[in-house]
Amino acid sequence: MGRLYLVPAPLDFGCAEAVPLVSVLPEGTIAVAASLTHWICENAKTTRAFLKRVGEVKPLALPLQQQVIQELPREVHKKGDHGPASFDAKPWLAAAREGHDIGLLSEAGMPAIADPGSSVVRAAHDLGLQVVPLVGPVSLLLALAASGLNGQNFAFVGYLPQDAAARAQRLKELEALALRTGQSQIFIETPYRNQAVWQGMLQALKPATRIAFASGLTLPSAQCRSAAVAAWKQQAVPVSNDTPAVFIIGM
Repeated sequence: MGRLYLVPAPLDFGCAEAVPLVSVLPEGTIAVAASLTHWICENAKTTRAFLKRVGEVKPLALPLQQQVIQELPREVHKKGDHGPASFDAKPWLAAAREGHDIGLLSEAGMPAIADPGSSVVRAAHDLGLQVVPLVGPVSLLLALAASGLNGQNFAFVGYLPQDAAARAQRLKELEALALRTGQSQIFIETPYRNQAVWQGMLQALKPATRIAFASGLTLPSAQCRSAAVAAWKQQAVPVSNDTPAVFIIGM
């Protein structure tokens, strides 16, 4: 049977600038991506854009028009694809059962990490397919490594509530957990809410609590900064509403 490859994508999705593919993906990852002809993805349009970039480095096994690209259903994006009542992805892996290798791709970074795809990976295991993660950028780990916060004990908590009061309450809960256990708390947000989240953190968190953020990772304009809330209050808002960012709070 075919294999399921987890293919990482560059982190410049949604950014004004793009990086050369060879600067963020190893040659081996690009070679595997070029060899695949079947895909399960978060977004078909961005998958074709990714394959076009791959093809500029290494010839594709089939032209873009002949690639078989399946886009995960919208409800998988909205509700997630984990848990006992999650999306059944087994039918999407029919090509692998016929001998074709399949690539799983998200819009940026590693699929199934802060992105849809875990149901596809789980289905592959249940069908007895080999799952092969390829090397490439993972924004959460890059941000954590650059934060100076606890990299031995950490949790990714997804998105915060959009309502300001609920968001403040959630931030206080995460801060209490970080201060009690030392566990770094990592979260992300839709870019256009970055500044609102930042102001919410400065208002809700204690002066000594540390906030780190990373934005534009792997780009020439990348920022990775970390300081206590009291210090951040003396500075201009460092995050923009047009570049994806990762936020971390801890000790």
